[in-house]
Amino acid sequence: MVEFKAPSRRGLLAGAAAATGTVVLATPNVSRAQTVTLRFQSTWPQRDIFHEFAQDYVTRVNAMAGGRLRLELLAAGAVVGAFQLMDAVSAGTLDGGHGVAAYWFGKNKAFSLFGTTPPWFGNAHQLLGWFYYGGGEALYKELVNTTLNLNAVGFLSGPMPTQPLGWFKEPITSPEQMRGLKYRTVGLAADLLAEMGAAVVSLPGGEIVPALERGVIDGAEFNNPSSDRVLGFPDVAKNYMIQSYHQAVECFEILFNKPKFDALPTELQAVIRHSAEAASADMSWKLQDRYSKDLLAMAQTQSVNVRATPRPVLDAQLAAWDRVITRMEGDTSTPANGPLFKKICDSQRDWCARVGNFFLRYEVSPVVSYNHFFARR
Repeated sequence: MVEFKAPSRRGLLAGAAAATGTVVLATPNVSRAQTVTLRFQSTWPQRDIFHEFAQDYVTRVNAMAGGRLRLELLAAGAVVGAFQLMDAVSAGTLDGGHGVAAYWFGKNKAFSLFGTTPPWFGNAHQLLGWFYYGGGEALYKELVNTTLNLNAVGFLSGPMPTQPLGWFKEPITSPEQMRGLKYRTVGLAADLLAEMGAAVVSLPGGEIVPALERGVIDGAEFNNPSSDRVLGFPDVAKNYMIQSYHQAVECFEILFNKPKFDALPTELQAVIRHSAEAASADMSWKLQDRYSKDLLAMAQTQSVNVRATPRPVLDAQLAAWDRVITRMEGDTSTPANGPLFKKICDSQRDWCARVGNFFLRYEVSPVVSYNHFFARR
């Protein structure tokens, strides 16, 4: 006869605890086994530091996602050309991408207000502040999802320093030299330079130097000393005009297909969003090292003549901005164009008047301290 004994209360609790422990430990393993892989293309040539910045973002997402999400980074042209990224992401041909909002300027000129804005922002950090804390993100969604019905989710990231006027065969010394000049730029800067009399051509990064070398264009800007150097600008032009109001403020745009993004668990959506913030900070630190080194190297080893854009040219740019903004705000060629453009501009002006005033009054001049410590060197 086999004798059965009822388990003790302590034994029941121990068994329940063991079973519960098994479930708790197993759940993350099941979750990690279901990796979502998304194809993520940049709008930059692989050798450009901008593609490196895209990789820095991807690295952060992949590290923080804990194996549940993986972005696969591709360079410009791997699936679509740089200027086709937004359409490819919206259609689901690509799952995401890294570019600048000004590239979608042809869809609606208000896109440039989230990239190459008028120079009422003191710097790109203030643009990002407006986007995340001044109502800019809601206006961006209105433009992308409501006005244009694009299936995209976007985050701004990566504050860029003032962009140079660019590369020329001869130094630019007066506004008159811009008249009739075949010049490469993008976004609202295209309207600005056209207002100044230039013949503007918009080209993606990888096509600019070949066009400059062949004489298709007479002058061009891209973005920064590191990108310009690796793309080969010093090989085809020696006059590098720095300081300009045509693109004084810009940042990157990180895009995802909206249905793909919305289908992700909320914690992975948070990883995508907060990785944009983390990469933004890291980029602002990294470029301090790289841009300063490359500007010196071009001047010292590649015979590049680095010149500040003269004040008369800068004044002419600001006057041209006034005319361009007035025209854009009054444009009623499409129902959303003028009203939405003005709505965004009004929001930016309100932010910049307050925030710009704060920093101009609050911060001590770095020029005085720099000259005190380093002028004699």
